[in-house]
Amino acid sequence: MPDIDDVLADAQREIKAIGDNVKALKETTDKSLAEVRKIAEDAPKSVASSEQFKKDMEALTAGVLEKSDALTTKVKSITDGAIKAAADRMDELEKKLNRGKLGGNWSDGDVGTKAVKAFARDAKARRGELKADFDPDKVDFDEIKAYNGAFNVYLRKDDKGLQGAESKAMSVGSDPDGGYMVTPTIGQVITGVNFETSPMRQVADIQTISSDAIEYPRDDDQAAGGWVGEQEDRPETGTPKVGMQRIPVHELYANPKVTQKLLEDNAWDIETWLGNKIGDIFGRTEATAFVVGNGIKKPRGFTTYASGTYVAGGTGKIEQVAAGTGGQVGWDDLINVLTALKEFYLNGARWMMQRQSVGKVMLLKDGEGRYIWQQNQQAGKPSVLLGYEVSQAADMAPVGAAALPIAFGNFKMGYQIVDRVGISTLRDPFSAKPFVQFYTRKRVGGDVVNFEAIKLLQT
Repeated sequence: MPDIDDVLADAQREIKAIGDNVKALKETTDKSLAEVRKIAEDAPKSVASSEQFKKDMEALTAGVLEKSDALTTKVKSITDGAIKAAADRMDELEKKLNRGKLGGNWSDGDVGTKAVKAFARDAKARRGELKADFDPDKVDFDEIKAYNGAFNVYLRKDDKGLQGAESKAMSVGSDPDGGYMVTPTIGQVITGVNFETSPMRQVADIQTISSDAIEYPRDDDQAAGGWVGEQEDRPETGTPKVGMQRIPVHELYANPKVTQKLLEDNAWDIETWLGNKIGDIFGRTEATAFVVGNGIKKPRGFTTYASGTYVAGGTGKIEQVAAGTGGQVGWDDLINVLTALKEFYLNGARWMMQRQSVGKVMLLKDGEGRYIWQQNQQAGKPSVLLGYEVSQAADMAPVGAAALPIAFGNFKMGYQIVDRVGISTLRDPFSAKPFVQFYTRKRVGGDVVNFEAIKLLQT
């Protein structure tokens, strides 16, 4: 998207080009006229008074003027082109800025556009209208912009505050299960805060669905194979054991509240406040479930499975490597956990532990008294332990007896997060007077899908 600086820079370049051409025109015209004057001055009086000389001078002068007119036309063409180009750029900029007046930049190529297109897709999916030929490039931005404005009125005044056009606009995001889908603006805030708050969302695989569960076949074993000569028989190979894995989505809700007086303050940014509140609650709640959830009405956490080596076709188990010293973490323990993970999963693997455990591990030294923890001095970049990045998860157990304080694995391959499309909210001015509550809900699931990809340290 062009910004004001880009447009100004283009305009400056065009103006400079015009100035250069005008300067060249003036220099050329002055030179030609000077030549004409010189011819007239140098000619003898007898020649200058002749009719033929006068005709020659008139022709020469006409040639100079014709050349001057041609250059003038050229400069005018350049000027008109520059003005039109600048006007077109300004029109494009104004059009795209106007799109973002109600909630962020909705211009082509930025995150806002992606959020608007995702909203249009999710709204259709929630209403059961999503078709295979859905084209995100044909999304009606004006329609969603109108919904964005009407939704803001709804948050402040409820349905009764909506006028005719606003009521019609709200139908775009109406949720059949009740309430309305949050706008792309709020959705972006929720997603951003959710991602930052939930470390598992940063490392696990995430799928979005429009049904109540995701089901897919899982190969517990790889199909057997081998080398064979061109003329040799191909004997039958072993067949992998194929089963179905089902990960349901569960309802997660938040119910932040605010006073009616604050809602009536038009200077207060209710969308950002609501997005931050909901994103924080959702993020912290689901982060706990992804680690220690029991799978009942919530996702199942990867630390809740029994200890053991996973056997194809059997009950899910995650290997727990016992620490050498009860209730403590040592250098050798970390090496044992790391080497327990197969080479296939090491590319993309990482450590996961809570802050207290990070402090204990930071104090560990190798046999030569050197700290093994490599602190990253760059803001926002994770530290490195034995060559692999470290993620902090507050819901991991602290170091102690009979605890699982440290995990190591490839979570992208080992853990699946499932989101059902859309986040909806319902304004409730009655349940907690004098406060107005915003009952907001989403549906999310999660479970281990590859038990070999994650290892746990048991202290």
